[in-house]
Amino acid sequence: MTSLFVRACERQEVERTPVWFMRQAGRYQPEYRQLRKRLSLLDICERPDVCTEVTLLPVRQLEVDAAILFSDITVPLRAIGIGLDIVENVGPVVAEPLRSAEDLGRLRTLVPEEDEPYVAAAVRQLVGELGPVPLIGFAGGPFTLASYLVEGGPSRNYRRLKGLMWQDPSLFHALMERLADLTEGHLAAQANAGAAALQIFDSWIGCLSPADYRRHVLPVMQDLFGRLKALRVPTIYFGVETAGLLEAMAGAGADVIGVDWRVSIGDAAARIGHELAIQGNLDPALLLAPSDETAQAAKAILRAMSGRRGHIFNLGHGVLPETPPDALRRLVEIVRQESLDA
Repeated sequence: MTSLFVRACERQEVERTPVWFMRQAGRYQPEYRQLRKRLSLLDICERPDVCTEVTLLPVRQLEVDAAILFSDITVPLRAIGIGLDIVENVGPVVAEPLRSAEDLGRLRTLVPEEDEPYVAAAVRQLVGELGPVPLIGFAGGPFTLASYLVEGGPSRNYRRLKGLMWQDPSLFHALMERLADLTEGHLAAQANAGAAALQIFDSWIGCLSPADYRRHVLPVMQDLFGRLKALRVPTIYFGVETAGLLEAMAGAGADVIGVDWRVSIGDAAARIGHELAIQGNLDPALLLAPSDETAQAAKAILRAMSGRRGHIFNLGHGVLPETPPDALRRLVEIVRQESLDA
């Protein structure tokens, strides 16, 4: 039988609300912190055996309804030779940012079986280990990848990327198209190896106005999600601070829209319509609050989604490093019990 999570993505009837968490494997886990003393994040991503171990940890500890491949959105960029590193407490840092037509030539075509064979190897190993629990593959959205490549690292205002978008839209579009091809290849490798669903983390599109998103990003995403349909697995589209973009995102072609906590999930669901599933959207910081406060907020989300097909419970962004593992376990139990009783 198809998994609870996949059925929810496809807006089928489910017996309860499925639950998983973005960054459900990571720094809040003592086991992961021990591992990071000897391996970098990217070392883990490039070693299928270790990647499998880390990905499985939260599934076994929390009994969530889906696993997500432990990886990073920069993996395919490194695989094609872009010089970057993930700097502790900073994020991805690019050695030589891309800012001209000549720089664009450095973005060669990704050949997954040659450039990143460890990705498909980890997926195949995980599918064998997970049994009935579905595995989510993922990639970064073209705009979010472009933000790191053009800015050279994380940014607060994205002035260089927005400047490129406005001053040289043809070059910006060419960059977006190349990154869409890269994203498609990276996701296809995961789906072909057995991933049951695919999520695109377009984390930073919330920095755009609705008009700029519709003009400069949406056409690329529509084309990308259209091509991903051939993989025949559900797709999820997620960004941060996207309350102003929800209607446009709903037209991108994904099966599920992920929303953060800055918008009421009831309002978000009404705005994206009933033809799409919705994922979210507890504030991750609530896992640091008193347990009754967390429970009340989770129950409010479930009440707002009661009677609607296609809700996947998740946080509005990733698990915070300070989160007590027991808080996540309690949250899983609350979601299961409350949605069964509904």
